[in-house]
Amino acid sequence: MKQQKSKKATLHKTKPKKATPQETQEIKELFLMHFPDSVTELRYRNLYELLVSVMLSAQCTDKRVNLITPALFDAYPAPADLALADLDELKRYLNTCSFFNNKAANLIKMARSVVSDHNAEIPLDQKALIKLAGVGQKTANVVMIEYTGANLMAVDTHVFRVAHRLGLSSAATATKTEKELSKKFKTDLHRLHQAMVLFGRYTCKALKPECDHCFLTQYCKSKEGFKV
Repeated sequence: MKQQKSKKATLHKTKPKKATPQETQEIKELFLMHFPDSVTELRYRNLYELLVSVMLSAQCTDKRVNLITPALFDAYPAPADLALADLDELKRYLNTCSFFNNKAANLIKMARSVVSDHNAEIPLDQKALIKLAGVGQKTANVVMIEYTGANLMAVDTHVFRVAHRLGLSSAATATKTEKELSKKFKTDLHRLHQAMVLFGRYTCKALKPECDHCFLTQYCKSKEGFKV
């Protein structure tokens, strides 16, 4: 019986508390103050390159994507070129990227849809983007956030972890977390998304958070219990 109580106590201790409305507002203001001009670390020159880079960045670091894309874009500088790509040849450009087999196939399918359905121009519309192969809601939102400054939230592993550690969300999925953050923050979502990405990447890290250098320590609810 004592062991059962101990386990329950541990579980309860690591369960994140919710941030109050006042704390949520203060967290928002601090993010905007510390990351006034935050943008993606992916390197791109146009909408096509941004979309491809974001697609490649799924479960892969931006640093790795930036090493891959220069040669990739030299070989396939536009959607029409990518649409005609040989799958095995494309894979050779992506083979240091996670899940490169699936990503290569989706990139070609995406490009072919862009050519056939959008006159070879990447659609700058969330719903149209989501219909493209390999482009889910998160990817579409990131593209819209970065390229247009759209008031949208996108939740990757960094944003998911930060939101839960700060008690901004207790949702089990990225989509539900996105809805919670959008509802609570309301405005400046594009800036907050990128701020939370950078904060999670360099300060509020999964295994060894830099708590001594954190400007949100007083709001942290569960740094030891939420490590994704």
